[in-house]
Amino acid sequence: MKLFAVFGNPIKHSKSPIIHQLFAKQTGIKQNYKRISVPIYNFKNEIFYFFKNGGVGANITSPFKIDAYKICHILTSRAKKSGAVNTIKMTKSGKILGDNTDGIGLLKDLQNIKFIQPKSKILIVGAGGATKGIIYPLIKFGCIITIVNRTYQNAKNIVEFFQTKYLNCLRLEDLFNNLINNKKYNLIINATSSGIQGNIPNIPSSIIKSNIFYYDLYYRDSLTPFLKWCYDLGGEKISDGIGMLVEQAAYSFCFWHGIMPDTKIVIKKIKNLINFNKISLKKD
Repeated sequence: MKLFAVFGNPIKHSKSPIIHQLFAKQTGIKQNYKRISVPIYNFKNEIFYFFKNGGVGANITSPFKIDAYKICHILTSRAKKSGAVNTIKMTKSGKILGDNTDGIGLLKDLQNIKFIQPKSKILIVGAGGATKGIIYPLIKFGCIITIVNRTYQNAKNIVEFFQTKYLNCLRLEDLFNNLINNKKYNLIINATSSGIQGNIPNIPSSIIKSNIFYYDLYYRDSLTPFLKWCYDLGGEKISDGIGMLVEQAAYSFCFWHGIMPDTKIVIKKIKNLINFNKISLKKD
């Protein structure tokens, strides 16, 4: 049975093994898919060990997507344009081939839930590998993107990498000033890992409006801290990253096996598995 895995830190919360199990059952493909927790500075050794011991393909999650990009011998067009990798496989020639399915997975989910349209103005909070991986498909779709990050230089580096007029960045303090100047966004995406520690990103509460969509790449068994914060402040159009997780996983599955699974069925099953009942969305 072919061996696949998802690499990350932390990784215990990952629903990827369940999703790929559902894809395998749906398509009749037999595979063994597991989680692998990787020490922060040991990704390269862990991934080479995995392939040396029978691994065929892997998903890469936070914080190793740029590390994965660097160890690939060959990159797909999507990966080259993203500068980050979340899906890899070993080719017959013994080369590591890297792809990025995050951006196309996110775009597909945003379209499914009607959170996006061409010319949408998007604010992305965070400037790590997750952000880098989702930008290209959004720009290609026609969106205008602004990045804000605690470390301004990291956001600036991403803007310089893509070199397009449809992408810019702000200093964190400028985000507060731009609110005064009536800077408006249609969609705000939290691409930070703040939710893993139970925190929210450092953005002004006055940016939360009832007519803006809020999306968190992170997910958990209840509302993420970012989405609960948005909702409590009147931002009721919210979604976590479960849909994106399933959509990007489907593109990964196709990358490995050449078959595209049905995502709608799997998204419904995964959402049913996750307990959202602990937090009521009903206002008093």
